[in-house]
Amino acid sequence: MDYQILALDLDGTLTNSKKEITQPTLEALIEIQEAGKKVVLASGRPTQGVMPLAEQLHLEDYGSYILSFNGGRITDCRTKQAIYNKILPVDCIQGIYETVRKYASQGIDVLTYTPEHILSGIKSNQYTKLESRINQMPVIDASENFLDCVPDDPNKFLVTGDPAVLDQIRKELSKQFHSYLSVYCSDPFFVEVMPAGIDKAHSLLKLLTSIGLTTEQMICCGDGYNDLTMIETAGLGVAMANAQPAVRETADYITKSNDEDGVLHVINEFMR
Repeated sequence: MDYQILALDLDGTLTNSKKEITQPTLEALIEIQEAGKKVVLASGRPTQGVMPLAEQLHLEDYGSYILSFNGGRITDCRTKQAIYNKILPVDCIQGIYETVRKYASQGIDVLTYTPEHILSGIKSNQYTKLESRINQMPVIDASENFLDCVPDDPNKFLVTGDPAVLDQIRKELSKQFHSYLSVYCSDPFFVEVMPAGIDKAHSLLKLLTSIGLTTEQMICCGDGYNDLTMIETAGLGVAMANAQPAVRETADYITKSNDEDGVLHVINEFMR
């Protein structure tokens, strides 16, 4: 198959344990873009949190794409315009905040994003700080007036804290807003609160339609539960050797781990 587009999760997939792209993988990704193929950085991170890696890979020069907020937004790196943008229902925002805030005494925080900052709605915890480090974005304390600070177009909220407490919050939000929101864990200490029906596969299908490609021409690589749908949808769904068991079971192909240049191995096998 003549694969034309490569969608890559970031943490645990494209980047190694040091959160870095190795030089051989970097060079290979630039080489396939020079040959006319497209790269999509597909992440739960906010758009700004993906930008440093996009710049390393010269996505702007080659007209490749960022899929951020787990599919809430797709950005054309060349034009800087959103090809697809799905925001949280306005009527749900206050209810989400009030539900999460009930757990404030248990060390929970709720976050959303501006183009430059992460807004902390309760009190920053160790996982809020981790989100800040991952995305290289500063945290602003918005606990006094969080609802007034939320942008007009929020793509997601992120709830951070102890996994046992987060599971309770996830269940409560899912029950309360089941027809309006998708609520799931991307990590044990992160609960993603997204518009209903939004995931990486949904948004990749929008992108493929807009650029005239098919799922059969797409390779998707990932390691986590939020990568399952895109791996299932792709012409070639690839799990990293370090992927969750359910991801490895779903994939068409298992590559090497993220610390063994697994993405480079995929490129060498299927895109050169």
